[in-house]
Amino acid sequence: MAVVTNEFRAEARFQRVSPQKARLVLDLVKGQNAGKALDTLAFTKKRIAPVIHKVLTSAIDNAKYLSDERGLDIDVDNLYVKTAIANDGPRMKRIRPAPMGRAFRYQRRLTHIIVTVAERVDSDLATTVDETPKKAVAKKAAKKAPAKKAAAKKAAKKATGKTKSAA
Repeated sequence: MAVVTNEFRAEARFQRVSPQKARLVLDLVKGQNAGKALDTLAFTKKRIAPVIHKVLTSAIDNAKYLSDERGLDIDVDNLYVKTAIANDGPRMKRIRPAPMGRAFRYQRRLTHIIVTVAERVDSDLATTVDETPKKAVAKKAAKKAPAKKAAAKKAAKKATGKTKSAA
């Protein structure tokens, strides 16, 4: 039984912060409830936090709008942050003056931030199927087989050792 969930996303492109710094804040809100994630972002002291707050708010508003537009029954209080990604944008090449008339080049990094929200599926509706592939079962059996062979060899040696000493 497959349950289809709708995802709603929002993007902020060409943000002037490095992707590494943006990921620090995005990791705080991944998997959280949307309301709790907004509260977390409101009290985070990073410079990119208000931008991510704005993107998350936009994703929630997209969910509201599209659910009304498509006639979907979506509970906004049940939304959670499914994915939060900071991708590399183009880099701006800059030059810093250096001693003796030289120049050092450096790069200003830009970030594309993508936040996706989805409705959390109720646990009683979703069924999880725990199937292990046949190959994995065969590998486990193959790994256990040498241990059994080694134990059988030891038992055989003990048995033959006792008979030789008795003779």
